[in-house]
Formats: sequence, structure tokens, C-alpha cells
Amino acid sequence: MKLKTLNFQHIALALITLLLSACSAKPQLAENTEPPRVKIADDIKQHSLFERYADPFEGFNRRMYYFNAKADEYVLLPIVSGYKTITPDPVEKGVSNFFSNLGELPTLANALLQLKFDVAATSFARFALNSTIGLVGLFDVASPIGLKEQNEDFGQTLGYWGVGSGPYLVLPLLGPSSMRDATGLAVDTLGYRELVKELDLTSEEELFLDALRSVNGRANVPFKYYQTGSAFEYERIKLLYMKFREIQIKR
Repeated sequence: MKLKTLNFQHIALALITLLLSACSAKPQLAENTEPPRVKIADDIKQHSLFERYADPFEGFNRRMYYFNAKADEYVLLPIVSGYKTITPDPVEKGVSNFFSNLGELPTLANALLQLKFDVAATSFARFALNSTIGLVGLFDVASPIGLKEQNEDFGQTLGYWGVGSGPYLVLPLLGPSSMRDATGLAVDTLGYRELVKELDLTSEEELFLDALRSVNGRANVPFKYYQTGSAFEYERIKLLYMKFREIQIKR
């Protein structure tokens, strides 16, 4: 048992170290960052969808986008590849279900804050069923009976109550966001931390859970940087993200 505990701690610390190395690394951005491949004329930019959303931090955002691409290529994706290689598909699915089930609680809270009582009822029912019959969320028994997964976060809650998105913002490792959504993410993260505390885990177990959540989250996102085939990938991602958030808030 003692050997098993030590192995558990070593794995947790190793994963966290690798993940955090992406945050702590200091990239050489000045010499590596590429300028836009195609210069857009000012009169065209004024009427372009690319210019629809404010981006006053564009210099910072482009450098952070490049940093995220390199962190993804050299740190996160290799970890994800190793995780998928050594983890049987049923176990990987169970891990994904577990974290999705934890996500029902913040969705429930934000649905209530937005007065979306039907969404709140669905999230509560999903959490109750998957936490019991689904063995603490390892199995999704709610979706097959018509209780589809919902998604509400505090950024959407702020938007529902009239808070504008603010400028576009690219976050370290996390990618596209906005001033409003970054604030919402901070609130949701605090809520998640409180939720994890209720599990009564040791510090090492919490670290392992956080690392596993990060790896699982990246494994479920098929996007890869600089593989869209577009000279305007940065602009397209900004447009798609901001428009998607508008749709989420209006629905």
C-alpha cells in the first residue's frame, strides 16, 4: 500500500510539473513570432468580419497565441498522446464522464442565476442519476434517456445580465477568451476548487486530479494550431469564438 501511494504521488507530481512547465517557460517571441502573411488594406479591414470584435491587445494576443501553439506542440499534445496510448478506451471514457459529471454543478448554479429553470432541472437530474446509478459519474446513464448535457458558465451568466464581452483576450494555455469570459472563468475556477475540497482529497491527490482534468480536457478538443490551412487563422479563431459565445448567451 505504501509503494502504491508513493507511485501515485510521483505520477501526480510528474504530470503537474510537465503541465506547469508550459506556463513557466519563457518563449523567445521576438525572433520567432511571424507577422501576418497577407496585409489587409485599411478600407477592407473596416468592413471585414475580422474587425467586428475589439482587439486592443492584439500584439499581446498574437504572441500568446504563438506561445500556446508551441506549448501545445511540445508539452500538452505529447502528454495527451501518451495518456491515450496507455489508457484503455473504456477507462478514458469513464474519466471524461467523471469530469463532465462534476461540471453539472457549476452548470446548475449558472442556470439558476440566469433563471433557466429547465436547464437547471436537467443538470440536476443528470447529476443525480450519473452520481448514483452511473457510479460517481463514471457512466453517463442520463443521456440515453433524453437528458442531454447542458453547458452554462459564469461568463454566460454575466452576458445574460447585460455585461458586454469586452476586448478579445488570448489566455495562457486556455486560448480564446474575452475580458468578461476571463472574469467568469476565474469565478468558475474558484467554485471548482471549493467543489474539489468537498471530496476530502490529499494535496497530492488534488494535484493529480487537476492534472488529469487538464489532460482529459485537451484530449477532447480536436483543434490543432496552425493546421487550418488559413493565412488568417488568428482572425478566424477570434471570430468563431466571439460569435459562438454570442450564440450561447442568446439561446
